[in-house]
Amino acid sequence: MATNNDDLLPVIGDFLEMGHVENIVAMFKQDVALYGLTGELLRDERFMVRLGVAVLFEELAMLRPEEIPLAIPSLLPLLNDPTPYIRGEACNLLGIIATDQARLHLAGMQNDPDPQVREIVRDNLGCELSPDLLATSF
Repeated sequence: MATNNDDLLPVIGDFLEMGHVENIVAMFKQDVALYGLTGELLRDERFMVRLGVAVLFEELAMLRPEEIPLAIPSLLPLLNDPTPYIRGEACNLLGIIATDQARLHLAGMQNDPDPQVREIVRDNLGCELSPDLLATSF
């Protein structure tokens, strides 16, 4: 019986909460479609799940840097979420992804109304974006 990836959300969340990031790394390596769940994972109310997602992406950034940008489409709606910590979590992951596209979306958050979100953006951008990158549209 085929499993819908949405059915995996609670399983992935529970494993991340328990600190079993290595199991989730293996799942993401096996099925790149799981990157599409990233945004929903960041909506989890459990802090340890959201922290686990950041640890997961730091690990995947070392192992599969070419795959992690697949999460960007699932993160973009979170940039407009009314909850500041959700916007901040999305910005943090965009900083880990660190492609030009991710950094461009991150730069768009520099004027977020929440000071902590703005700080996350500044920390992840590190420096100003080049005019060439800012001229690029996605």
